[in-house]
Amino acid sequence: MSAQAQMRALLDQLMGTARDGDETRQRVKFTDDRVCKSHLLDCCPHDILAGTRMDLGECTKIHDLALRADYEIASKERDLFFELDAMDHLESFIAECDRRTELAKKRLAETQEEISAEVSAKAEKVHELNEDIGKLLAKAEQLGAEGNVDESQKILMEVEKVRAKKKEAEEEYRNSMPASSFQQQKLRVCEVCSAYLGLHDNDRRLADHFGGKLHLGFIQIREKLDQLRKTVAEKQEKRNQDRLRRREEREREERMGRRSGSRNRDRRRSRSRERRRRRSRSASRDRHRRHRSRSRSHSRGHRRGSRDRSSKHKSSRDRSSREKSRDRERKEKSSSERRHESTNGKSRSKRSEEREAGEI
Repeated sequence: MSAQAQMRALLDQLMGTARDGDETRQRVKFTDDRVCKSHLLDCCPHDILAGTRMDLGECTKIHDLALRADYEIASKERDLFFELDAMDHLESFIAECDRRTELAKKRLAETQEEISAEVSAKAEKVHELNEDIGKLLAKAEQLGAEGNVDESQKILMEVEKVRAKKKEAEEEYRNSMPASSFQQQKLRVCEVCSAYLGLHDNDRRLADHFGGKLHLGFIQIREKLDQLRKTVAEKQEKRNQDRLRRREEREREERMGRRSGSRNRDRRRSRSRERRRRRSRSASRDRHRRHRSRSRSHSRGHRRGSRDRSSKHKSSRDRSSREKSRDRERKEKSSSERRHESTNGKSRSKRSEEREAGEI
């Protein structure tokens, strides 16, 4: 990679895809399914194991440092939860590596001579001491490269102690094995990177293995996987707590709503009852007023009727008295007429008698 390409990659990593207004690069967002989420989290095995014996080649998904910068900027504002996708990717990769490790162990068990459990335990102890020596040497070299010489010297002193233990373990293993079998190379599969390790490998070979890019890359991948598992578990726990809190708040709001609704209903009912009471009171008042007005009108009518009846009674009495007086007058008149007629008759009879007598 040229210096200009390195500068461009560095700018992309720092400023993202929109650093120079390139619209073609902005068409693919970091949220696209074609973008490798493990690359955004800097844990893609294709990048970590590049240039090693287990180089996986180019990733099938998009790798872009500018998209990683965009993701880092966006992840500060909201949780995108890309750790779950990266965890699934690394788990599938590590599961495949562990499967290859088990197959290598079975293959070694089939090809190498059978040994007793005691001899196998001694050989296992030698392998463990070899691993310790290799790890310590790799760490001492790393500290020396960083300039921390004192710490590097302390680790080298520990290496010498482990070498002495290894020598004693090799003596015990040699004494428990026949000479013909001891000369045979005993191999072991590395639990981290599934590489083969020899029982009689020297310190330089062990340091190269444990400090090599392949072994350290697998350590980085496994540590990143453990970190992602913890992060995903924490975020899921937090999400579950948030979901539970939202549910409780929703239930509380519903209860409050039901209470407020019941209160509102009670208020409406009390108001309606109050209105009905007011209406009944007003209606009773109206009825009382109408009754009073009716009673008053009835009393007035009664008074008027009594007056009318009294006046009618008076008029009837006057009428009857007048009729009686008229009757008396008629009777008196008729009696006077009868008396007059009787007197006239008597006078006529006297006249007729006188005429008859005169005629006689």
